[in-house]
Amino acid sequence: MVDMIRQEFDVVVIGGGVGGVAAARKLAAAGLTVAIIEDRLVGGECHYFGCNPSKTLIRPIEVFNLARAVPGVRETIGKEIVYTPRVFDKRDAIIEYLSDHDRTTSLQQAGAAVFHGSGRLSGPRTVRVTHTDRHAGHTDSVLTALHAVVLATGTRPNIPAVPGLAQARPWTNRDLTTMTHVPGRTLVVGGGPMSVEFSTILAGLGSEVTHLVRGNSLLGGCEPEAREMVTQSLRDNGVTFHFGTQLSGVARPVPAGPVTVTFKNRTAEVDEIVLAAGRHTNTDDLGLDTVGLRSGEIVAVNDNLQAVGVPGGWLYALGDTTGRARLSHISTYHGRLAADIIVARAAGHHHLLDELSARDAHSQAQVIFTDPQLVRVGRSEHQARAEGLAVRTRTAHYPEAVTHFALNRDEFVGWAKLVIDDEHNTLLGATFVGPQFSELVQAATLAIVAKLPISLLRHAVAPHPTINQAWDPLLAQETELVQHLRTCEPTTHRVAL
Repeated sequence: MVDMIRQEFDVVVIGGGVGGVAAARKLAAAGLTVAIIEDRLVGGECHYFGCNPSKTLIRPIEVFNLARAVPGVRETIGKEIVYTPRVFDKRDAIIEYLSDHDRTTSLQQAGAAVFHGSGRLSGPRTVRVTHTDRHAGHTDSVLTALHAVVLATGTRPNIPAVPGLAQARPWTNRDLTTMTHVPGRTLVVGGGPMSVEFSTILAGLGSEVTHLVRGNSLLGGCEPEAREMVTQSLRDNGVTFHFGTQLSGVARPVPAGPVTVTFKNRTAEVDEIVLAAGRHTNTDDLGLDTVGLRSGEIVAVNDNLQAVGVPGGWLYALGDTTGRARLSHISTYHGRLAADIIVARAAGHHHLLDELSARDAHSQAQVIFTDPQLVRVGRSEHQARAEGLAVRTRTAHYPEAVTHFALNRDEFVGWAKLVIDDEHNTLLGATFVGPQFSELVQAATLAIVAKLPISLLRHAVAPHPTINQAWDPLLAQETELVQHLRTCEPTTHRVAL
């Protein structure tokens, strides 16, 4: 039996990840009626199967490696690896034991209506919700949005079309981040940020890791020196790399038994395959065709996060769904910004829309939690030059450039690079690689977003002794440049007093 319930809201949000939740909370706080639809767990991939659990798994490895590198502490450590049962206990608490009860209740208390089910556009400002209730059977709801529909449906893992791979039940991020045992031998497939974090976790928890990369290096798009530092660190921790290769065959005759993998004309046996080989945008069953868009593709948006090609400006998209960035903090930023825009339009304050435009282009920040950490903000040198920009760069090696960094740990290794716009003397991009260097990310982001002149930025003096002093040698090079230019001024321009 199918019951049809029709309801009306100011805004309907499809997708209960971090972006959708951020939008729903802010819309409800502004007094608009809002419905949010999620077919899995309210809170999304980042909270349960992505950023939060993966960083909870990485943190003990970081601390353990730091302790082993600090004299007076290393002598007290008797184990070779961290104690995984307690690591898993902490992870389970962080992901709330895979229950969204508290998050659902919190949203409802904030004033949002929560629908556990699949949301699908069925025409302009109309969303059909299908969900299964174990007592009532299938129930469909048709929701009408008076002001806006927001798409925040995220992504799902890509499973490459390799013979036998799907049947072998490979792990994706969902399996890796919720694992209850550490495989003795693991094959990691992929070359991006997720893949290197997976190898960091597995090797740090005692697995023998083989890592396949289709390209010739890890982390395409990052500065070459940063890529090499991460690769070498993983090698030092026992990870074996095979570049320029990919899986050609997989066999797992016994469920949960060992897996035979074939690549590059060789065969190996592992206990699990972990995939980090790209992700698909969840728009293939979203009803985009009912509003003139193509299903299965990203939803292109303008800087007010409104879907391009949909008349009336009522359809919005956030984060992963837009293809602008697959980063949870960008999704949250988009969600809050979209809510502000919708509220402003609903109140007739159209003059505020320019002020509320998204400014995430060329300023997105990312931390890759390897050991050492890799921070990247804005453009790399290659990206800037490819855009035809005239740039200069400043680099530094640590601890040579900041000798007190050696007090943090033995064998401190770090590196940094600034990419500077030669014409406007502002920061275009920054990369930092080193222990605890994630703490440098916000200063770089602020400098890029605010377009601070380098001549001004060098007056922001970092306190001693902190990791923030990584900036000092980079900006000191700019000071030397200014002094050099002054010494080259024609003497006729000088006035004797």
